Amino acid sequence: MNEPSAVFVQVRHSDTLTTAVRRGGTWSAAGVAVSWSDGTVDVGARAVSRVAIRWSEPLPAGALILGDAWERSYGDLQWRHQQPERLLPWYFLSHDPRTGRTTGAGVDVQPNAFCSWTVDAGGFTLWLDLRNGGGPAQLNGRTLTAATVRRFADGGTPWLTLHAAVAAMSSRLPARPEPAPVVGANNWYYAYGENFDEKAVLQDATTVVELADGHPVKPFCVVDDGWYPDGGNASGGPWDIGTPGVFDDLAGTAAAIKAIGARPGLWFRPLRVREPGAWGRAGVDDGRALDPSYPEVLDLVRADLRRFRDWGFELVKHDFSTYDVFGRFGPAMGSELTDHGWQFHDPTRTTAEIVLAFYREVRSAADDVVLIGCNTVGHLAAGLVDVQRTGDDTSGRDWERTRKMGVNTLAFRLPQHDRFFAVDADCVPCTPETPWELNERFLDLVARSGTALFVSVDPAARTERSDRALSEGIRLALSGGDASGIEPADWLVNTTPAAWRSGDEAIHYDWSRPWGADPVSP
Repeated sequence: MNEPSAVFVQVRHSDTLTTAVRRGGTWSAAGVAVSWSDGTVDVGARAVSRVAIRWSEPLPAGALILGDAWERSYGDLQWRHQQPERLLPWYFLSHDPRTGRTTGAGVDVQPNAFCSWTVDAGGFTLWLDLRNGGGPAQLNGRTLTAATVRRFADGGTPWLTLHAAVAAMSSRLPARPEPAPVVGANNWYYAYGENFDEKAVLQDATTVVELADGHPVKPFCVVDDGWYPDGGNASGGPWDIGTPGVFDDLAGTAAAIKAIGARPGLWFRPLRVREPGAWGRAGVDDGRALDPSYPEVLDLVRADLRRFRDWGFELVKHDFSTYDVFGRFGPAMGSELTDHGWQFHDPTRTTAEIVLAFYREVRSAADDVVLIGCNTVGHLAAGLVDVQRTGDDTSGRDWERTRKMGVNTLAFRLPQHDRFFAVDADCVPCTPETPWELNERFLDLVARSGTALFVSVDPAARTERSDRALSEGIRLALSGGDASGIEPADWLVNTTPAAWRSGDEAIHYDWSRPWGADPVSP
C-alpha cells in the first residue's frame, strides 16, 4: 500500500485547506493529526470538517474513469474521460484502453466518514468528509478511525476488476448467509399510493402466487406507501395504525397475505412525522424530519419495527432517510452533502457515524425481518440491509425512466450483489401506460441477473402474453437467476447497456421504443 504524497486539513467550512506537516506516520496541521498505517486512516482533533489525502501518481493518458454514487444512482453511472472536478463517491476505477489494464482505489464499507475521490492529470485525492451536518464535528480530542483504503490491481477485465474491488471493500463484513431470492409484488407503480385498499393488496398477493406457479420459494407481497392515515405521498408517521376504513387491521392483512401463500411486506419512512416535534432535524420541514442523533428518535424507530414484526410482516422497506438527514437527494449532495450552518443534536460525532448508528439500530430492531434500504447510503448500509434499492425509481407511467434508472443501476452496480447486499434495480411495471414489449425485456434482464425482482402488475394490463412472461421471469428469479451469471458487454461506451453476456451466450436488449413510436427523449 503506497503511502500518501501529501495530506491537507480543513477545520471550518470557511477555512482553506492547510497543508499538513509530516512527522513519521502522522501529518499535523491546524490542531488536526492524521495518521496512516497500512491503509487505515485515523484522525484526531478537537474539531474537523475535511481531510484530503493526495497520491501523486499520474494515471494513463486517455484513461476512462468510473465512480459510484452517494446513495442510489440516478441513471448517471458511467465510464468517462478524465474530469478533475468530478466527484467519485466511495471508490474509482481507471481503465487504460491501450493496454486493457484497470486499476483503482476505494474504502472499506461502513467507514466513519463520507469518502470520495477526484482524479486529475497529476494523480488522485481521497476526500474524507468528517463534518457533523453542515459544520465541523466536535471530536473533542478523540481519535477516529475514518476509513480503510484499498488499492485495486487489474483483474483481467474492467468487469472482473470491479468484482474484485467490491469483494475487497466488503471483506471485513461477516459472511452473508445463503440468501433466499427476494422476489415479489409491489403495488407502487400502478397504485402510486392512491385508490388501493386491502382487497387490492390481496389481489396482488393472489396474482404473484399464481405467477410463481407453485415454486418452493414463496414470493413477497409488499404494501407500499399509502397504507396509513394521510398516506400516498410519503407524508410520515406515526406508523401505528392504517387508514381507517381501508386498512383497519394490518395484522389481519399480513395474515391474509400469508394465507394466500405469499410473504407480507410493508413500506415506511422512519425519519419523518406528519406534525412537527421536539426531535426534528434543525431547519428542515419545520421539525418534521427527525434527527437520528436523538436517542428518543431511535426509540421510536425501534418501536415501529417491533410493531411491524408483531403485525406479522416479514419484510420492511425503509425509505427517504438520506433525504431526511441531508435535506437533499444524492445528485444534489455533491461535495457539500448538505446546507451549511446546521448541526445534529449530538455534534460530537461525524454524520457518517450518526447514519451508521441509525442503520445498526434498524438492523437490530428488525431481527429476522428482511430489510430493504431505499434512499439509503449503500456504502454505509452494506451488511446492515438485506436488499438495497441501488437506483432511483423506475416507472409505471414513463418507460424512459425505467430504461434510464433501472438498466443503468443494474449494469454498473451488479458486482455489489450478494457482497454488500442483494441488489434491487427496482420494479418491473406492467401497466397500460407503458409498453409491455420493453418492460418484458427489463424483466428478462433482472430475472437472469439473480438480483431482487419486484413486479408492479396493474390488473387492467394483464394479458396472456404478459402473464406468461411474468411467470417465467418470477420463477427464474425465485430459482436464483441464470446460473452462468450475466454481465454487460458494452458498458464502457453505453450508460444503458444493450449487449450482455451470460456464459458463452450473447444477449441483445433493444431498449428503444417500437419502430414508428416516439424516439428516446432527451
